[in-house]
Amino acid sequence: MGSIVDAFVQALRLLASMDAEVVGIAVLSLRVSGTATAISIILGIPAGISLALNRFPGRNLVLGLVNTGMGLPPVVVGLVVSMFFWRSGPFGFLEIMYTPTIMVVAQVLIAFPLVTGLTFAAIQQLNPRLRLQALALGASKFQALVLLMREARLPVLAAIMAGFGGVVSEVGAVMMVGGNIEGQTRVLTTAMVLESRKGNFEIALALGILLLTLSFLVNFALTWIQQKGARKWTGL
Repeated sequence: MGSIVDAFVQALRLLASMDAEVVGIAVLSLRVSGTATAISIILGIPAGISLALNRFPGRNLVLGLVNTGMGLPPVVVGLVVSMFFWRSGPFGFLEIMYTPTIMVVAQVLIAFPLVTGLTFAAIQQLNPRLRLQALALGASKFQALVLLMREARLPVLAAIMAGFGGVVSEVGAVMMVGGNIEGQTRVLTTAMVLESRKGNFEIALALGILLLTLSFLVNFALTWIQQKGARKWTGL
């Protein structure tokens, strides 16, 4: 128990000193996961809305793929991305293996199904007559879509939180495609694994505390926005 307390104290000292390496790792983690989440939002929300509002051949198959993707093991994503972007792969000419760019690609493949699937569920649970009523009252298709998004904004924000949480804490895929290279592709999760293997538990613990803190701050901000919208809706 004493060794755990000592490691925790040393971790707090390391964080308080604002170690340049730790700060660099944290910044890269936010940059990679933030970019992946933003891309997943741009692609996933329209995809989820389209799946919820449209009927087309193969729709159930697409939904099945999305639902499967929501629980896809990250190491499988890392393996598939590696196979496609290795020098011998079809996209090897891009030469982006072991760079932050390929890490973003892998994380998008993890977050995109989460955002899409939860957005689909959020839109589908709305009263189907709402869109028809808006159109009947003279609203354009775009205005009706905006109305649906306003009604579903709270669960859609939950979808965004799920997408970010799914990638910022991910280790398998980013380690496979990024290589955990110091100063280039080392993020908080992969650094924690490395330091734990080296026996530097105080550094690993410091990185873990920092990861939890960053994740909490981002999700707290999104939760605040979500609940502020809920209070406006209920009039409280």
